[in-house]
Amino acid sequence: MSNEQAKFINSRRRHKNDVAVARQIKIAKAHGLTNQDKAVKEPHRLVKHHVMDCGNPDCYLCGNPRKTHKDRLTAQEKRLFQDTEQTSDRHSNGLSPADD
Repeated sequence: MSNEQAKFINSRRRHKNDVAVARQIKIAKAHGLTNQDKAVKEPHRLVKHHVMDCGNPDCYLCGNPRKTHKDRLTAQEKRLFQDTEQTSDRHSNGLSPADD
């Protein structure tokens, strides 16, 4: 490293990687995946890969929603195409705004 700024940038990058690994190990321990999983044996592989991602493209949680779900729309597309004319106030007393 030639100067202090380069040292700081390198240490910050390494710190971010260590924090990401620690977070993924915490998630693995919360779900009980530490005994049989590679997460504890090779923790650095979790820098770019998530613990709960099985890698199976046909998985309902990990796969593409357009290919795995029957409705063929993502959550963002559903929000985009929802009916804005219909009132959907969940915190109201059940009356529409015109009935107040």
